Amino acid sequence: MCNTVVTRKRVNDAASALSDPIRRDILRMLRDAPRSAGAIARAFSVTRPAISRHLRVLREAGLVVDKAQGRERVYRLKLGPLAAIEEFIAELRRDRATEWERRFMALETEVHRVKRKSKRRTTVTRVVDQQREREKEKAG
Repeated sequence: MCNTVVTRKRVNDAASALSDPIRRDILRMLRDAPRSAGAIARAFSVTRPAISRHLRVLREAGLVVDKAQGRERVYRLKLGPLAAIEEFIAELRRDRATEWERRFMALETEVHRVKRKSKRRTTVTRVVDQQREREKEKAG
């Protein structure tokens, strides 16, 4: 699968998971500390099966991981999948004018470097030509 397709899928999955306010609240809870499914469910007025579905969506998006501890499942926040969303947002915020300005500045630097190098060659060539003329005068 193409990298772009994989990245788009990651962005879509994470964005979809973040689209629900209850799932965002669950992520905020898990930011502070890992919690059991029961503790998460008690914090909301919706049913346990509804919280279970929210946790499944978050798990499938890679935003949480769960681990069995005794009879309960303990969920922990995993921030890795948010990197794709952060990159997407950074791309949107990137000022195209600034990018072109940076490119033109690099071009200007290169032009000055080439001119300086060319000037040095001209100076060296002039010195060599003068030495040759002196040698001809001495020989002639």
